[in-house]
Parts: sequence; C-alpha cells; structure tokens
Amino acid sequence: MQIDWWTLGLQTVNALVLVWLLARFLFRPVANILSERRAEAEKTLDDAAAARKAAESEREKAKAEAAKTAAGRSAVLDAAQKEAEKQKTSLLAAARADADRLRDEAKAAIAGERRAEEKKMSARAGRLSVDIAKRLLERLPDEARIAGFIDGLAEGVAALPEAARAELGDGSGPMTLAAPRALQDAERDACKSALRKALGHDVDIKVAVDPDLIAGLELTGRHASVRNSFRADLEHLQAELTRHDDA
Repeated sequence: MQIDWWTLGLQTVNALVLVWLLARFLFRPVANILSERRAEAEKTLDDAAAARKAAESEREKAKAEAAKTAAGRSAVLDAAQKEAEKQKTSLLAAARADADRLRDEAKAAIAGERRAEEKKMSARAGRLSVDIAKRLLERLPDEARIAGFIDGLAEGVAALPEAARAELGDGSGPMTLAAPRALQDAERDACKSALRKALGHDVDIKVAVDPDLIAGLELTGRHASVRNSFRADLEHLQAELTRHDDA
C-alpha cells in the first residue's frame, strides 16, 4: 500500500480548517448560548426563590390574618347566637301570649255562640210551648172562655190603687172591655155587675172583640188596665222563659 503524502496533508489541512470553522461558528456560539441560558436559569431560580420567600411571607401574614378573622368571626357568632337566643325567647313568649289570647277569644266566642244558640232554641221552644198551649186552650167551650174570667177581672180591678180605680170609673167615657168573642147579654151584665162591685159604682163599658185573647177579659181605661186572659198569661209565661234563659 502506498501513501500519498500530499493527499494526506491536504486532508489534514481540511480537517484543521473544519475544526477551526466549527469552533468559531458553531462551538463558540453554542457555548455562548448555553452560558446565557445558564445565566437565565440561575436568574429564574433566584427569582423563584425570592417569589417563594415572598409567598411564604404572604402565607404567614394570611395565616395571621385568618386567625384574627376567625377570632373576630367567633366573637360575632357568639354575639349573634346570644342575640338569636334572646329573640327566640322573646318571640316564643309573644307567640305563647298570642296563642293564649286567641284561645281565650275562641273560648269566649264559642261560649257566646253557644249561649246565643241556646237562647234561640229556648225562644223557639217557648214559642212552640205557647202555640201548643194556645191551640189546646182554643178547644175550651165558648161559655168557659168568658164566665171563668169575670171574677178574676173584678179581683184585679179591686187590687188596683185607689187613684187608678177612681180613674176607671170617673165617668169621662166608657171603658173598653176586650173579649175573645161577642158577649151575650147575660155575660155583659155579669161583667158590669162584677165591676160595679169592685169599683163601688156603676160603670159604662164598650165591648171589643179580640180573638187573640183566646179566653178571658181585658179592661182598659185612660191610664190603667187589668188583664185576665190566656193571652196575658201566655205572654207572661214566654217572658219568664226568656228571662230564665238570659239568666
């Protein structure tokens, strides 16, 4: 094998030129870039460390502020809870008082309605009783409707005060004698005789027919009257029933 020293020399020169070119245009810029990158990385690390330190400081401040806020919140919550308990107690007392008042009002209203209803029922019962009594009394014989009440009417007149008796017989005009039917002559004479005995003198009477009397007689003067009839008795009975219910 024969070595061509010129060729070898040229190749060596080419290699040295290539190395020089690489060193000048490749290796050195790359080294500079790497140096710059390393400096930037170190600066970034320094900045990160500073930021971490600042973050730690801020975190500590935030923890302290949070603890302070928590303490304040706890105090506010305690105060709010106490106020809420106070309000709850007050509201419960007010609600209890309102409930008691409404219950008392309801009891009073129910009692009033019950009394009113009982009064109505009693009044209806009283009216019914009076109606039944009236129908039963209407079955009396015609004679009994007059004759059985003449003496009672005279006794009522005799029981009047003297001034009232004098007014009934002062002669200023006839007295009105109400009867449930027209009087027969004998009944009219019997009435005048009984009244004359009660008053001590003759009387002038005018008979008025009033079927609502059912039975009995009612004498009316200018300022006095005497009632002796079933109508008067029934009205008195109904008034007594109503008065008893009201009591």
